[in-house]
Amino acid sequence: MSTGEAHKPPPYMLVWVGLFALTIMEVLIATVTSIPKIWLVIGLMAMAFYKAYLVAVYYMHLKWEPKRLWLLVSVPIPLIMILIFVVLNEIF
Repeated sequence: MSTGEAHKPPPYMLVWVGLFALTIMEVLIATVTSIPKIWLVIGLMAMAFYKAYLVAVYYMHLKWEPKRLWLLVSVPIPLIMILIFVVLNEIF
């Protein structure tokens, strides 16, 4: 789809409900469960990455942008992951 074409409006409320549910799950997992720390961090990071993906795709409208913009946005992700794992290595 080119940038000049119209698209149907994103399901903002559905995405918001999903983000809210993920946030509640994160809080409950972090406070109620007694799983090992490494699995807690991995689970919370996975949910955080998924929430960031939802925000980028729907609220920042990347879903309807050209693929070269997706490439520009996704290039820093490996660097972010390396930095996160270096910090996690210091914690554990």
